[in-house]
Formats: sequence, C-alpha cells, structure tokens
Amino acid sequence: MFTVSFKDCKKEFDNPVSVYELAVAVDETLARSVLGAKVDGNVVETGFVVDKDCEIELLTFEHEDGKKILRHTASHVLAQAVKRLYPSARLAIGPAVENGFYYDFDIDTSLSNDDLKKIEDEMKKIIKERLPLVRSELPRAEAVKLMESKGENYKVELINDLPEDAVISFYTQGEFTDLCAGPHAHNTGVVKAFKLLSVTGAYWRGNEKNKMLQRIYGTAFDNKDALKAYIEMTEEAKKRDHNKLGREAEIFTTVDSIGQGLPILLPKGAKMIQILQRFVEDYEAAHGWLLTKTPYMAKSDLYKISGHWDHYKDGMFVMGDESTDKEVFALRPMTCPFQYQAYLSRMRSYRDLPLRYNETSTLFRNEASGEMHGLIRVRQFTISEGHLMCRPDQLADEFRKCLEMTNYMLDVLGLFEDVSYRFSQWDPDNRDKYIGTAEQWDEAQGTMKNILDDLGIDYKIGIGEAAFYGPKLDIQIKNVFGKEDTLVTIQVDQMLAEKFGMEYTDSDGSKKNPYIIHRTSIGCYERTLALLIEKYAGAFPTWLSPTQVQIIPVSERHFEYAEKVRDALINAGIRVETDLRNEKLGYKIREAQLEKVPYMLILGDKEIENNEVSVRSRKNGDLGSTSLDSFITDIVSEIATKAR
Repeated sequence: MFTVSFKDCKKEFDNPVSVYELAVAVDETLARSVLGAKVDGNVVETGFVVDKDCEIELLTFEHEDGKKILRHTASHVLAQAVKRLYPSARLAIGPAVENGFYYDFDIDTSLSNDDLKKIEDEMKKIIKERLPLVRSELPRAEAVKLMESKGENYKVELINDLPEDAVISFYTQGEFTDLCAGPHAHNTGVVKAFKLLSVTGAYWRGNEKNKMLQRIYGTAFDNKDALKAYIEMTEEAKKRDHNKLGREAEIFTTVDSIGQGLPILLPKGAKMIQILQRFVEDYEAAHGWLLTKTPYMAKSDLYKISGHWDHYKDGMFVMGDESTDKEVFALRPMTCPFQYQAYLSRMRSYRDLPLRYNETSTLFRNEASGEMHGLIRVRQFTISEGHLMCRPDQLADEFRKCLEMTNYMLDVLGLFEDVSYRFSQWDPDNRDKYIGTAEQWDEAQGTMKNILDDLGIDYKIGIGEAAFYGPKLDIQIKNVFGKEDTLVTIQVDQMLAEKFGMEYTDSDGSKKNPYIIHRTSIGCYERTLALLIEKYAGAFPTWLSPTQVQIIPVSERHFEYAEKVRDALINAGIRVETDLRNEKLGYKIREAQLEKVPYMLILGDKEIENNEVSVRSRKNGDLGSTSLDSFITDIVSEIATKAR
C-alpha cells in the first residue's frame, strides 16, 4: 500500500496506478481534462505509473505545464501531417513555446502561407483519428539506426549530441514516430482547437552557418472560444507591432547590405533616442552618477581578466587571430571592464565610496540571425549602463536606490505597469558557465535575496539565468506578441573587483575589495523605443514625440503668420513642423492625425486678426482658439511634467 497526496486530499492504493486512474479516483469530470501531472515536482504524462508514496498535482490546460503538454502534442500532429503530405520532408525540432508551438522542417518544396490550410486539414484528420501517443525507449545504437532508416539526419545528430547517460525516448502515433523526451497527451484527439499561424525561415540550431529550414508556427487551446480570442488579440498586436509601425512612421529602417540587427534610426527615431538619453543622463547626474566615456573596443587581454574571453567569446565580434596576430581586439559586449579602469586610475579610500559611474554605452553582441527582431534584438545597441563600487555596509541601500531610479524612469515612460521581476541565479549543475566557488555564489545570492526580500520585491527565480560572474535582478517585459525580454538588469557582483585588483583602504587601514552593482536605468535604448512604439501605438506623449506641434496654415496668405508662430514655438523649445503643401485643409488635418502629432495649430484670417491659434488636440479634439502665449504656456508645462 502507498499514499498519494493531492492538493486537497490523500488517497491510498494497493496496486500501481496511472496518473489518469489517479485523476478518476479524485474526480471523474476533472479526469477528462487532465493532460498530465507533477509527481514530486516532475512533469509526467497521464500514462505515467505511480507505485510509491508521492505528492501529485494534476495538470489541466489552466496550468502552464498543461499548456506545454497540449501544444507539444500539437507540434507532433503538425509533424505527422507534414510527413503525410511531403514524405521526403526531414524533421528537425518541434517544441512548445510561449503561446504556441513550432516545428522545423527540411523540405524541398518552398512552403507559403497558402500551404498552411492544406496542412491544417491533414492535422484535423489526425486529431479525428484519436491516435494514442505511445512512449518507447531505445539504446543509443538502435536509436541511431532507427532514425537513419527513416532518413532523419537531424534526429541522428541530436541523438549523437545527447549525454552518454541520457534516456533516448520516442513517441509513436499511428505510422509516425519521433524522437522526443515528452511528455505528451494520451492521444491526438486532445488537440481540440488549433491554428497554424505562419511559415518562416530558421537556421538549423540557430546557427547561420547551418542550412536554412522552414519553421511552421502554430498555437493550440483547449477550446475554440479561447483560440478565437487569441487570434483576435494577435491581429490587434500586429497592428501595434513596432516592426510595422516603426517603419511606417519613419522611425527606423533596415538595409540588407548593412546586415541583420543593424537598424538605421531615421530623424524621428534618432530624436526620440536623444530625448530619452538626455532624460536619463540628466536624472543620473542629479543623483550622484559620474559620466565616463570609454573605448568601443579593447585587446583580448582586458576580456581575459574579466572572464568574458572564456565565457562570452562566441557572442563577441573579434578582430584578429590569436594564433597569428600579436594583438587581437574585440568590440565590447559590455562596459564593466572599461569603467573599472576609471576606478583603478588612482588609490581609493572607504570615504570615496560609493563611487557611481554611468555611461551611454554603444555595445556589440554577435546575436544569432534567427534571433533578430526589429529594434528589440539587435547586434549594435546603446544602453544606459552604470557600475557602482561600494562597501558591504552600503550595498543594500545602493541597490535600493538603483531600483528606485529604474522604477521611476519606467513609470515616467509608462512601462512600469507592464514589467515583472526575475531573480536570476546560477546553475550549480553547469559549473563551466560560471566563475567563482559555490561558497561565493551562495554568499552573493544570499545577499541579494535578503535585499530583494527586504524591499518586498515580488519575483520569480530563474535558475541558470545569472551572468557568469554574479546573480541579478532582471526586470522583464513582453512585447505585443507576448514574447518576454529583459528590459533592465541590476546585478550584485562580489567577484570581479578581486580579479581586476580593485581595492580601497578601509577605516582600519586594511585593503578590501569593493562590492560592485552593475545596472541599467532604462536598459537598451533601441529595445525601449520598440516597446514605447507598441505601448502607445505610435501616439507618444507630448514630451517624447519627435514632432510636438504641426502648424497648418489655411492658405498661402497665412504663411507669414505661420512662420511667426513657428519661431515662437521653437524659441520655447517646442519641436514643430509647418505644412506648407498646396493641399486642402481637411487633407492636411487627416495627414497630421495619421502621423499622431499631439497638437495641430490651424491658422486662418481670424487667428491672424486676434493673434491667436486654433488648437486641435490628438487626445481631446478641437479645443477652439486661444492666444499663442497661452498655448505655449500650457504645452511647455505638459512637456516639463512629462505628462502622459
């Protein structure tokens, strides 16, 4: 006899039982919607047999792990449908991802969105067949032989890359067998509502040196109403996608001959970045941060001291070959080793600390081609970076101040309400990824946990997400499609100061290494700009708008007055454009509305006679006529307060 502990009850069993049978024992109605379970914390499928005391959480589609099981099964249905329609297609990988799934194929035929309907129809047939998904395991040699016999060279490569002690498992549904770790739903009929969304190119294993495959994206839900709501939400998201809006609004562009991940900021985008940069630098200066300016590149020697050469070289742009060149340089992927040299420029005392260095840093990271996305993930970017050297007794207070500064800036931008927090920790099972001892990591993470808990931060833990030299608080945000990225990072570092020989003389005369806080304030300017485009759908707050006022004279005889109004606005620091085109007034107004300019000033005979302006607000419509001085006073106040 053994005992199974559920959330609300315990049950005893005499013989081994499957997860599905356990679900029936708890609630027959519930059992019909169970997709799997967590047994002592491990996610398993409904066919998993329980034969000893354990704790179980039954998983439905309401659980994140339940969604993954359903969508992973949907990816196998997709793969089976493709193999039926294109027998020579070779399978790569097909995981569940946030909000859906995908599968990569090597197919001689170039698929288009029109082909997705045909694949969907075949998937519906497979779902209707309610094919059981049966798990099996094979020794490595037999697994390789099986995949070779099917011509699945990508699967053979995956098997050969598995650790020696790995369990090599397969799932079979009807005539289709796929290499997979699982878990899966018990049969294909569970996939009740699905939709294929797009087909794109994707390099095998994300490496541009490998073959380009075809990736089919899809999503799946447990009912048609939820699927319909998601599709409608996705269509709305497409309208707000910064990649679309940003180009249409002439904020940025990309050019194939320049390369992926290297966007060109057009005048509007460059102006917005300049506004953000001045906002950040002025605020940081007012709060004790000292501006530095450091080189964009350095010899490999510098990166070897910091550890970037050993732990981050693949993500760097390297110039030269160590086997042949006397000096090898690399573009900087981050600024910390450079700013440390400013600290090392003279001896430091405990009275000098905290010492806060900030920099508007242009950085370079060799991101995979498949990861590029508009302004959100790029290869050259600019970041609001800073490094703070302090004594241990100052660490908690300085960390709090860094977080408060970031939260203030995100609140001003209107992004604060959209963020979440992740406490990114090291993975002790992947020691090669990190420097330092287990004791140092325990100390660093313990220190940071105490700080976060004292501040009352509601965070999730991300194992394996730490930098190679320390834990960090990642402030996460999602784009309009629900993909999560890191917007801001604040990191505690107790290791690099010693590696660089950074010391200060303490009050007792002893030499000590400072603690270091690595931080950004609003993160990467390009990524922040992308999120602002999506947040406001291009209708930016007045203080941030590249054009704040559009002057529209009714006819040519009003041009002289328009020039006078323009000069007065410019003298007040307002960004203004004048529409002097030979077009009808209504057309000019509609154009300004489409460009989402915060204010239009219509100038005709009456306005000239009374020295007034007729004001149209993007937000509040026609505001009527007012004196020019009054309008300037109001808009200057709105800009100064950064009102949204």
